[in-house]
Amino acid sequence: MILAKIALGAASTMIFATVYTFREGVVRVSVDEHREGGSHVHLFAPAAVVPMALHFVPKDRLRDALREAKPYLPLVETLTSELRRYPNTTFVDVEDGDDHVKISTIGDKIQIDVVNPEENVHLTIPLAMVNDVAAQLAAEPSRSGPGV
Repeated sequence: MILAKIALGAASTMIFATVYTFREGVVRVSVDEHREGGSHVHLFAPAAVVPMALHFVPKDRLRDALREAKPYLPLVETLTSELRRYPNTTFVDVEDGDDHVKISTIGDKIQIDVVNPEENVHLTIPLAMVNDVAAQLAAEPSRSGPGV
């Protein structure tokens, strides 16, 4: 009986952790190079990992990136909030010869597809994750000097 309770507790914890991790969706990065020895990268990661990973970025690198990005962060937050109002909408669809670029929303995600003879690149990013990262970066103090 005690073993069943331990198993139930472990299973419940695993289910809760999985639901929590994937609550914001999945980031998908897919790159296929069309050349001999070309790379084929297909990465699926829980969107909740990205804001957590910012805590592991060296402070000096984060500070340098923030210096350039901080003026645009309110725009990113507003844009991601507004894009949620337009699910399943294509914003850019350009073909030029063999090159094709498409930027659209699919549900609550933004999808960027670039296809050309050299490579195919596909990104799918949850808008909530982009908004969370922008808010987290905007809240980061812009200090300078040693120890930051």
